[in-house]
Amino acid sequence: MPLTHPCGTDAPGMSLPRPFGGEGGGEGAKGLAVRLGLRMVAGLSAAGAQRIVDARQQQPFISTEDLGLRAALDQGELKALAAADALAALSGHRRQQVWDASALKVAPPLLRNIPVAEDFLELPAAPEGEEIVFDYASTGLTLRCHPLALLRETLAKKSLLTAQALRDRANGALVRACGIVTVRQQPQTAHGVTFVTLEDETGSVNVIVWKALRERQRQELIHAKLLAVYGVWQRDTSAQEGSAAQVCHLIAKRLVDLTPLLGRLATASRDFH
Repeated sequence: MPLTHPCGTDAPGMSLPRPFGGEGGGEGAKGLAVRLGLRMVAGLSAAGAQRIVDARQQQPFISTEDLGLRAALDQGELKALAAADALAALSGHRRQQVWDASALKVAPPLLRNIPVAEDFLELPAAPEGEEIVFDYASTGLTLRCHPLALLRETLAKKSLLTAQALRDRANGALVRACGIVTVRQQPQTAHGVTFVTLEDETGSVNVIVWKALRERQRQELIHAKLLAVYGVWQRDTSAQEGSAAQVCHLIAKRLVDLTPLLGRLATASRDFH
């Protein structure tokens, strides 16, 4: 689950491919953009994606209905694109995209290429949190704010620091951190030590969990998707302060499962044993 740029920054953005309307430029509104391929859209077949590309090469799409007709997409494929927020250039915000896609049904052969005219229904846009939930469900990541940016006020009240704030802490300092679990590793050569990577809106934190703590808090270690770690901040004092070569770890002393704070957000970690 890759980290995208934090809220409120002017960093280069990321966007789903927009081969649906207008000319497909390679730059976003704030600069260069990294584009996600149609293969990232859950529920869209490779054949469907290829038909979109082929039809777009002939001429731009002018509406979601035009896309469905010319690319021969069924309702399920259109709804998959809408769920991934990939139809914004044609239908607007995600709720409107889903509405438009749901309204398009396969017509009888004689009527298949005849557009249907009906009154336009404008729906309100979804709140940021709902958009993020659907981003993760559809593509496994979000191009909006990182989920923890929305939880930062709550986490701050628990004295949980960001990855960026930890970088300024002295070697041996007692700290608290929290992040979405992206990696768990327990190499056979590590003698029972587990390595965990936590991600928040500012970066990542490498956590070391000794065998004794793993045995005491196995449930939290294995099952938490949002994990708070209370422990000791450890940095390589032999390396130059702030240099990229300086290795930093959080030695865990206590684990707290904060997964309920994520609500319906579906995340997944890469676990290696």
